[in-house]
Amino acid sequence: MATLNDVAARAGVSVSAVSRVLSDAPETRVSDETRERIKRAARELDYRPNSAGRALRSARSNVVALVVPDLMNAIFIELVRGVEDAAIQHDYLVLMGRTEDIEPGDERARKLLGEGRVDALLLQPGDRPHVVDAIAGFAETKPVVILNSVEANAPGSATMPDEAGARTAVRHLIELGHEKIGFVGGVPENPTNARRASGFRNEMAAAGLEVDEGLTTDFGYTPDEGVRAAEQLLSGDWRPTAIFVANVNAAIGVLSAARRLGVSVPEDLSVVALHDSWTAENSWPPLTTVKMPWYELGQRAFDEVYRRIRGETPTSIVVDDPAPRLIVRESTARPRAPRQP
Repeated sequence: MATLNDVAARAGVSVSAVSRVLSDAPETRVSDETRERIKRAARELDYRPNSAGRALRSARSNVVALVVPDLMNAIFIELVRGVEDAAIQHDYLVLMGRTEDIEPGDERARKLLGEGRVDALLLQPGDRPHVVDAIAGFAETKPVVILNSVEANAPGSATMPDEAGARTAVRHLIELGHEKIGFVGGVPENPTNARRASGFRNEMAAAGLEVDEGLTTDFGYTPDEGVRAAEQLLSGDWRPTAIFVANVNAAIGVLSAARRLGVSVPEDLSVVALHDSWTAENSWPPLTTVKMPWYELGQRAFDEVYRRIRGETPTSIVVDDPAPRLIVRESTARPRAPRQP
């Protein structure tokens, strides 16, 4: 097995220079050419650092925890991929967990976040704001980045342009000719719901259209909650010709309820959802969506938490590149012309 001495000899530099470069030490002062020569020598020799020894010396585990509300949720796939790709670049591993793993007082929280197992935490609270309170002790000693939320007791966050995404979705419906547009949102206390609702209302106002409060709901983002919202919006005589759903999972429920109620999509009702996933493409009809930068959020969030591990000042970021992108599928169409008397 190759050693630091072997890499140093191959690269023609000191052992200390090799150690600093391969550990990505912040005080490293070498040229880009020397840095690349060292990394090339390490690759050629298949050098593998002693992770346990390095962890003891640096008091780091080289592991970051990523906690999301539901590991089976399809919209988190790109987030996880972005975090992992960025982590690999810095020789870090990603430990996955659910929000249920860090319930206040739960033994799993101590095992996940305590005992020096992880160097930092990336947390997507979802609809469970108390989870942020549960990590307060951890946040006092280790870097934490909250995803898609801004919390007073967390030093920084990484969010997406939810309002812009919502406006993109609603603009699509308006350009098709819809005026009576409903909104299926998340729970009121969810920060993403507030931003998406704001985008919905602002785009309607920009088009000179009034929001019918009877055509809005705030039950949540799950398929079951989408069913509940659709049943409320579609069961009466006064129903929308189009609905913007603030989450693709809830939109799957909207489609299911519409079928059961005999409402044809998109002939009787157009549906557009925020977020894209494999479920949207394989629903029936396939859902028109607005793709948000989940992969880039994962990358940038890891980069941000890594900066904090290295002792840099915490900041909050909005990941808006690439911008929200409309993906038109079969769930949206022009409104059906009213019947002539």
